[in-house]
Amino acid sequence: MNILDMIKNPDDIKLLSIPELEKLSEEIRKFLINNISKTGGHLASNLGLVELTITLLKNFDFTKDKIIFDVGHQSYVYKILTDRKDKFSTLRKYKGISGFPKRNESKYDYFDTGHSSNSISASLGMARARDLKKENYDIISVIGDGAFTGGMVYEALNDVGFNNSKMFIILNDNQMSISLNVGGVSKCLNKIRLNTSYNRLKEKVHHRLDKSTKIVNLAKKVKNSIKSLFFNQMFFESLGVKYIGPIDGHNIKELDRTIKKIKKLNEPVVLHVTTTKGLGYLPALINPDRFHAIGAFDIETGNPINKSGITYSHAFGKSLVKLASKDKNIVAITAAMTEGTGLKEFSELYPDRIFDVGITEGHAVTLASGMAISGLKPIFAVYSTFLQRGFDQILMDVCMQNSPVIFAIDRAGLVGSDGKTHQGVFDISYLNMMPNIEILSPKSTSEMEPILKYALKQNKPVAIRYPRGCNTLNLNKIKTIKTGKWEKINSGEKVVILAVGRMVEYAIKAKELLKEKYNPVIISSLFIKPLDNEYLNKIIKNKYNVLTLEDNNIIGGFGQQVLYNLNKLGFKNKIKIMGYEDKFIDHGNIDELLSEEEMNIKDIADEIKKLYK
Repeated sequence: MNILDMIKNPDDIKLLSIPELEKLSEEIRKFLINNISKTGGHLASNLGLVELTITLLKNFDFTKDKIIFDVGHQSYVYKILTDRKDKFSTLRKYKGISGFPKRNESKYDYFDTGHSSNSISASLGMARARDLKKENYDIISVIGDGAFTGGMVYEALNDVGFNNSKMFIILNDNQMSISLNVGGVSKCLNKIRLNTSYNRLKEKVHHRLDKSTKIVNLAKKVKNSIKSLFFNQMFFESLGVKYIGPIDGHNIKELDRTIKKIKKLNEPVVLHVTTTKGLGYLPALINPDRFHAIGAFDIETGNPINKSGITYSHAFGKSLVKLASKDKNIVAITAAMTEGTGLKEFSELYPDRIFDVGITEGHAVTLASGMAISGLKPIFAVYSTFLQRGFDQILMDVCMQNSPVIFAIDRAGLVGSDGKTHQGVFDISYLNMMPNIEILSPKSTSEMEPILKYALKQNKPVAIRYPRGCNTLNLNKIKTIKTGKWEKINSGEKVVILAVGRMVEYAIKAKELLKEKYNPVIISSLFIKPLDNEYLNKIIKNKYNVLTLEDNNIIGGFGQQVLYNLNKLGFKNKIKIMGYEDKFIDHGNIDELLSEEEMNIKDIADEIKKLYK
């Protein structure tokens, strides 16, 4: 019988020997590969965290101790070994378990995570609450080195060291975020990893942590001498946070020995653990970025089972390469998402014109503004959910200064199985309120190039939002783009559908479902901001009833702006706004989620019929 099958709760792990824990590690890797090959998910990062998670569960009691996984996509092993192994086949499926920690999913999850660099702040908040309430439990933050590029980490570390709150920060150093790590923090950690004399001296200190006062005093002297020789390595301790490591994150014996020692320390501690992303599965080891988040795949080859066609990301990347070949001022910016945003080819052809700034979206926005003001044409390619992290910088550093930055907003709208932390259903709402910016959304991948070409000619901020995946209909691209002008897809009567982006496809399919009994006009509302006021006046003149369709939250969205402007023009007919309600949308495939949100093709057809009554 497999050891994994014997684990009914985390306490069972505490009874296992080191060799048994090592065997358990092998079994978990096989379990992960077999299951994720069917469901899809974050494979490479979890393969690298197996031994560390096992050792943490062996040494802490997470019915009372608290753990926060930064970003959260590396929590699969923790889920398996707490109370969700039997549900793991439902991972990221509709009504199944999430690919991220969720407090309402398990008593073992303490904080909902999905974005980067916030775990130390949250852990510190819990530590402060514990101390004020005079309670007794440990708090652990597990954070990857990629997340250490985020500024919030340093705000938290500054506070941790100043107040000396007891908590443990596990720095999971695999030299990766989603793509390869970049920047000064990565270089600093590389120096620590590679400096053998430093490691030998630190090991002597660690080995004597629980010895006599005389030895401890000697250790302090050794530590200070290391500090003077290796200042970068002592960054944490200069902030008042004890630093231990780096240690091998795949050596359970070493992990177990070190964690037992740091538990005795009554102060904040950073434990630097080195791991290998994708360990245990050769395709993930060779291509950790591709296996960071992957759909269903063939285990033997590592190839995707359902290979899609030309995605919006791919169309964006191809268009950018073509345009950049004719204009040397075009530059690209990414926040650790080179491949995910379609910039891989651009990075290979123009390595000096792409800037990967790590997981620092706020910095990326202001960087882009500085470039734009200095005569470059910066394009920041970013997922919708992550652009939220740069809200203030978009408003103050770009829009207020009317700086010609282009935001290529990938994964806009529902993204499906990544769930509520990643659904891109707020970008229209928060960008709509910002002066000076234009917002466009293509109805098909074929429109990426003309829209990008248009955006590069504007002397103002432009946001281009587009969904995950491909077209389902082969729609012709718009012939000419004029500021604020929409495109009529077909003629009709009585009802007009104003559809944004991929919702044009849904409008066409809904009309086909109704056959010839109803014949609404379908408009591709290419411009979300500014609106096509000329066509709004036409709506008033023709006394159309109106249906608006958007892949976004209703509040502050496209439909509300249409309604506001129609009312100013004296609109007296019926209007129905279709979008997402005021809530966070969970995980599942797109069709399932659209049905739950009453936004599928049948729902749209039903609303069309009502507008004809």
